[in-house]
Amino acid sequence: MEALLLGAGLLLGAYVLVYYNLVKAPPCGGIASLRGRTAVVTGANSGIGKMTALELARRGARVVLACRSRERGEAAAFDLRQESGNNEVIFMSLDLASLASVRAFATAFLSSEPRLDILIHNAGISSCGRTREPFNLLLRVNHIGPFLLTHLLLPRLKTCAPSRVVVVSSAAHRRGRLDFTRLNRPVVGWRQELRAYADSKLANVLFARELATRLEGTGVTCYAAHPGPVNSELFLRHVPGWLCPLLRPLAWLVLRAPRGGAQTPLYCALQEGIEPLSGRYFANCRVEEVPPAARDDRAAHRLWETSKRLAGLGPGEEAEPDEDSQPEDPGAPSALSNLHPEEPTVSEPYPSPQSPALGDADQLWMRAWEFVI
Repeated sequence: MEALLLGAGLLLGAYVLVYYNLVKAPPCGGIASLRGRTAVVTGANSGIGKMTALELARRGARVVLACRSRERGEAAAFDLRQESGNNEVIFMSLDLASLASVRAFATAFLSSEPRLDILIHNAGISSCGRTREPFNLLLRVNHIGPFLLTHLLLPRLKTCAPSRVVVVSSAAHRRGRLDFTRLNRPVVGWRQELRAYADSKLANVLFARELATRLEGTGVTCYAAHPGPVNSELFLRHVPGWLCPLLRPLAWLVLRAPRGGAQTPLYCALQEGIEPLSGRYFANCRVEEVPPAARDDRAAHRLWETSKRLAGLGPGEEAEPDEDSQPEDPGAPSALSNLHPEEPTVSEPYPSPQSPALGDADQLWMRAWEFVI
């Protein structure tokens, strides 16, 4: 009996250490009132994005939920209006997989909204699912789409300075290695997806770094933010039904709630006095050092120029994208019709024909780990 109690005590103590050091997110402080300010949050229909938008709305901001699904976006806007007591929460359509949709969103926003004080790039994916595109879909949704959107909205951000851009990244950037010779090649197989996801998160960090350099002195600052390990609906979306009862308690114990995951992006958007840290990477509401690949200024500059080309931006102005960089029909929906690009997704893997397939359990845990980080 004593041994049992001792074991239980050790387990409880270990969990307390894990919880307070890894799971529990420090609360965000920052500007108390955002009345008169406007924020755009991409992928804000659920999870981290929705909790981020809720906090902004509670502080009085006008919040635009930029999401792909109109049904889910409108429902989220209604929920947030009810919960925050702020009626200035609206939905606007945005599909980051389509450059035409990004441009349409920017045009609609600039014609209807006089201010933009906070731009939070929360949306992203971690898998291509069953879609097949002639380009790197993970890079398009996680980096190129946000890159283009930032460029199109930058004049409004400068007009409303001081303003901020927050790019939600991931600790997965530490495994990223950008190969500019094949940056936009289609992703095939789960191994390539894992690599492409890490690369896109590295691109997020380098983008924030280069953007900060280019915006120095304008009053617009930018930050890369890691939300930490978060338990959202996506964690169990593709888990076999029989395994869900086992993983739900585990996820509840060791992963943050979406509200906790929203704290670092909110810190970067609202905390006063961090302007000198523009371009840096934040985790747990504090600056965190990044590996050499994520602070390589030459790579950041090269990524910027490559991103301009992939986004269809001409020198000094917005040019029409190349034919191979956007859908032929600007009004047509992207092939992400059965995905949810508002947040990272975890879908069935596509083993590469060049490598042996993993067993189902191995694939599942690889996907779960990639999502968590």
